[in-house]
Amino acid sequence: MEAKLNVLGEPLVPCSNEPLTGFFRDGCCNTSPEDFGLHAVCVRVTAEFLEFSRSKGNDLITPHPEFGFPGLKAGDQWCLCAARWQEALESDVAPRVLLQATHAAALRVVKLKDLKKYAIDLV
Repeated sequence: MEAKLNVLGEPLVPCSNEPLTGFFRDGCCNTSPEDFGLHAVCVRVTAEFLEFSRSKGNDLITPHPEFGFPGLKAGDQWCLCAARWQEALESDVAPRVLLQATHAAALRVVKLKDLKKYAIDLV
């Protein structure tokens, strides 16, 4: 597992336990070399984003209990693949971001200035 730092260089805080998120299903956007999707961006999803993601072949709405996935609804927080967030940004449907819960590894794919524009927790 990579160092647990957020995009601000501070200790990573949890993203969501309800629903339980993260590549490791530990509530945090932790990542490792095995996480090919780089599930590192903590977002608060919107209905518009969920429909966008479904249109791109990643249905985050439909529950899959066999995988312990309850399905997401607007307002849920989720560790999103950095490339999907970037794609949503370029399509003007990027969900808001929690910087303190977004893993520093996301900066390999997305720019901090873009994340800050969508930050919920920027003080």
